[in-house]
Amino acid sequence: MKHYKRVLTIAGSDPSGGAGIQADLKTFSACGCFGASAIVAVVDENTVGVTGVHAVPVSFVTGQIKSVLDDIGADAIKIGMLFSSELIRAVKATLAGYPTIGNIVLDPVMVATSGDVLLQEDAIETLISELVPFVRIITPNIPEAEILCGHPINSQQELDACAKELSFGRKVSVLLKAGHLKDAELTDVLYNAETDEILSFRSQRIATNNTHGTGCTLSSAIAAFLAHGNSLNVSVRKATTYIHDAIAAGSAYQIGHGNGPVHHFFQFWG
Repeated sequence: MKHYKRVLTIAGSDPSGGAGIQADLKTFSACGCFGASAIVAVVDENTVGVTGVHAVPVSFVTGQIKSVLDDIGADAIKIGMLFSSELIRAVKATLAGYPTIGNIVLDPVMVATSGDVLLQEDAIETLISELVPFVRIITPNIPEAEILCGHPINSQQELDACAKELSFGRKVSVLLKAGHLKDAELTDVLYNAETDEILSFRSQRIATNNTHGTGCTLSSAIAAFLAHGNSLNVSVRKATTYIHDAIAAGSAYQIGHGNGPVHHFFQFWG
């Protein structure tokens, strides 16, 4: 019998289908993996903004994680929105019971593309001190990185040092995304804590408002490529190429009245 490459996402839902659990599962499928999910919150949102967040009880979240891992297992795990300190600690404690799963990707979701805050303020320190050092790689954008490191980031030239700073003493690798800078050419920076090297991934900025769920999609693609057995460097390179192409393909479409989604399945239909 053949075996799927399996990826579990632990995140909130997005009924509009462009971000969160829905984007994660689409990405896993597009990148050749079987996707499973543990939903931490039901989010009332669309391309315009977030109206509300209904939390799933923490014990029910950990139950979902255990149900998936005890039965199906996982070759990689992607963690998205974890809105409270209690939930962060519970997810970490649950995953610690599965030490053979080393490919854990954390997208430190704090603010939606629309600007809506998705993480309680008191949970930020818990995220930094307890969950960040536990995972293999984090994928902050610049506003998230500024919160994590506690100071502003104003230019491309600062990204190498900031990525290394966010590694917290080589505990975790960091992909620092440059999309919030105004440069025409974007250069995302990967600090690989396992090899102590910095790599740059360049792409041209695409003129589009369809960027809803780009962070979810990129981190999920990294998890998917890690699940396939690629190295961290190769996984990030493949994932950055995938998200660039998905944004480019999605820019041709009009959906919703705000920030539309990327085209997750551009390789299969256009």
